[in-house]
Amino acid sequence: MKLQMHSIHFDADIKLLDFIQKKADKLETFFDRIIDGEVFMRLEKGEARENKIVEIKINIPGNQLFAKVQSSSFEAAADEAVEALRRQLKKHKEKLYEHH
Repeated sequence: MKLQMHSIHFDADIKLLDFIQKKADKLETFFDRIIDGEVFMRLEKGEARENKIVEIKINIPGNQLFAKVQSSSFEAAADEAVEALRRQLKKHKEKLYEHH
């Protein structure tokens, strides 16, 4: 899946980008008509440990799915965001098949 990566207030290293890409690619096993997606990684200013935010937006025919997770590491946030999108895709797919 083609993903546009944006890191805000920091420079993401290639390992992090690869990690998120690999995680997101797994979504295609649940729904094979994903068009593309966008990932925003943001560092919140402040003292909180959980200051890393990952937002993932994916485009599917006729719809857009979105997940936003805040965590203490980008990997954990990406993991949770991809899991949230997986659940949304499953729901979307079930609705599609109910109509047919």
